[in-house]
Amino acid sequence: MTVECFLDTNILLYAASRNPAHLLKKTRAIELIEEKQFALSAQVLQEFYVNVTKKADFSLKPEVAIQWIENLEEFVCLPIDSGLVKTAAAVSVRYGISYWDGAVIAAAEALGAPILYTEDLNHGQAYGTVTAINPFLDLLAQPGFHENEQTALAKD
Repeated sequence: MTVECFLDTNILLYAASRNPAHLLKKTRAIELIEEKQFALSAQVLQEFYVNVTKKADFSLKPEVAIQWIENLEEFVCLPIDSGLVKTAAAVSVRYGISYWDGAVIAAAEALGAPILYTEDLNHGQAYGTVTAINPFLDLLAQPGFHENEQTALAKD
């Protein structure tokens, strides 16, 4: 099975964000969701649910977050199994990235997605058969979710 692309969690998070500072990224994320024939993994949906129900940029009620997930069910979603976990670990070691990023790449590769839309990896870098593309590079400089977290942690 092959798909046009794979969406990392941050794409879905920007689509659901209520933070006005994310407006340009939100618009771009929604465009990707509406225009691409993409795939996801169970990991991406898990991360999405946890973040949108726990973080202030979203504050979604669990039932609303589940509605989002139900709307995404029309797209291919790769389940997590022991084979994917082993492949993700190997990808993580090979490229010196986190296990979680390795799992996203492993899922994209398993589905035959040539493009991984993400903000978390090196733009344009090939990870095996998957190339990471940051769809927000041409937008005005805006802090991402991770930068906001690091700023908040630095204040503590």
